[in-house]
Amino acid sequence: MDRLNHKLGLLSALPLVVVLVLSFIAPLLVVAGFSIMPQKVFSLINMPDFSSYLVIVNHGYWKSLAWSLGMAFVATVILFLISWPLAFAMAKVFGRFTLVLTIAVVVSLFVSENIRLFGWILTLMKGGLIEGHMRAWFGTEMDGALYNVPIIVFGLVYVYFPFMLFPLAQGISMVPDDARQAAADLGASRWRVLWEIDLPLAAPGIVVGSLLSFVLAAGALAESKLLGGQAVIVMADEVETAFTYGQNWPLGSALSMVLIVIIGTLAIYGVSKVDLDQIMGRKR
Repeated sequence: MDRLNHKLGLLSALPLVVVLVLSFIAPLLVVAGFSIMPQKVFSLINMPDFSSYLVIVNHGYWKSLAWSLGMAFVATVILFLISWPLAFAMAKVFGRFTLVLTIAVVVSLFVSENIRLFGWILTLMKGGLIEGHMRAWFGTEMDGALYNVPIIVFGLVYVYFPFMLFPLAQGISMVPDDARQAAADLGASRWRVLWEIDLPLAAPGIVVGSLLSFVLAAGALAESKLLGGQAVIVMADEVETAFTYGQNWPLGSALSMVLIVIIGTLAIYGVSKVDLDQIMGRKR
């Protein structure tokens, strides 16, 4: 019976597997193929050439990679720190009010990311909403807060907040209240309960939320271009430039592959440490 169910499951999943292969795997293979082609060619009918990877090393593209990964890491840490209290309240305290908060956060996703970022530009720019009110109320002038690294990180935190919040709330909801109460009855402080009960048992949600936030932030483009101007050039910007203005598909593909391999390795390692059955509420 188990073998029959296994075969039926494979047959049922076959159409979806085909769609995934055509939609995700095939484009990745094309990008990987272009990454080993000679510079500035537009066809895969060429002898393999790894010169694009040498260009990445010799022309300092690793700096853009470092900026992308560094800002994504900082944004992920900040997101965790600010999301944990709210996620805990949503999972353990607020009760039905959690639905109101969930709707409020989700509704923000209905608005385009670029439109929301432009709203912050109008707020933070010189002569914008904040500076205008400061001049009107106090007669003081101030420089705009745009076009620097901290404001880019702020944009990443602002845009990807839901992708940390909801996995965290799901992970915290899996922590048994009995375990926390038992630890408190035995004399454990709130910090010890946090370190030895809450964080370990909520680890699946922490890993998923961190992966989602880091992966999205590392490949983000709008935040650095709109809020950061030319303060730093991130990897996604280098990829766009190589494919469009530079008309160098092999270089753009090589840059993409470097980012994909690094993020893919981190994602696979993180997912391997997560019990997906526990997250989905399935018992083995």
